[in-house]
Amino acid sequence: MTDRFETHSRADLPAGNGRRDTPIQMTDTPDDRRPTQRVEETPRPTVQPTDNATAEGTGVTGASDRSLADEGTLIEARDLSVYYGDDQALRDVSIEIPENRVTAIIGPSGCGKSTFLRCLNRMNDLIDDVTVEGELLFAGKNVYDDDVDPVVLRRHVGMVFQQPNPFPKSIYENVAYGLRVQGRTDDLDAKVEQALRRAALWDEVNDRLDESGLELSGGQQQRLCIARAIAVDPELLLMDEPASALDPIATAGIEDLIRDLSEEYTVVIVTHNMQQAARVSDYTAVFLTGGELVEFAPTATIFENPDDQRVDDYVSGKFG
Repeated sequence: MTDRFETHSRADLPAGNGRRDTPIQMTDTPDDRRPTQRVEETPRPTVQPTDNATAEGTGVTGASDRSLADEGTLIEARDLSVYYGDDQALRDVSIEIPENRVTAIIGPSGCGKSTFLRCLNRMNDLIDDVTVEGELLFAGKNVYDDDVDPVVLRRHVGMVFQQPNPFPKSIYENVAYGLRVQGRTDDLDAKVEQALRRAALWDEVNDRLDESGLELSGGQQQRLCIARAIAVDPELLLMDEPASALDPIATAGIEDLIRDLSEEYTVVIVTHNMQQAARVSDYTAVFLTGGELVEFAPTATIFENPDDQRVDDYVSGKFG
């Protein structure tokens, strides 16, 4: 591939609201697996977070003490609907996800949480008979435009899965893999070390980088996968239930890491664990059966004073 997605560093982001002056450019690569897309003529209003960032008298404050006001928007969905054949997985989802914050997506099984996450890096393209309607903007560019190369998009969107999936390579080569693929091998040792430090793993593995990543514990393997994802410096980090297969101690380590990562990255995490969403996220989006986004607000508001009664019933355990 000779044409390339225009690379942006964080220095390209204007101070203050985090928005870019120009949208990210992507290549035009024909793709027979590209899903069908239609854009509705009359979009529904975008679900934006409400103003109150904390709920008085509660201990829920979200992932950070930073102000939740005046953030830039990195991701915006406009009337996003997804169908697998005749089955609708997402229904007219409109949402603005702020930059450099942790956004949790919660809801009962089958409500479209993971489908929405996979839309953000177009992994749904790998599934047959997918139809996408509406728009999904990443830094101002619709990722489903015809001129978007999903492979190049994924260089800017890292993903961590439910089960740790290190490559059958050394710890070092696991982290270096994406950098080598992208031809970014200058100062490779320093970049690998930086990624492992950001993933809070360096101190545990710096004297055995040549050992297989498969020999690490479950929690260490997941942090290795996080290091691999952030080594290429993505703007967006997706996490699909990243701690569900881990023990409580390893889970606490991953949650601490998520909070730290949001200082440099925008993080979107899908979780079935509502307590985890309350601990790590700044904002929470609640999806319910049928792929409907019911409410999106600061995490404390969702758990203590939601606007929608269905959300109150869900987070209080009355169903789901």
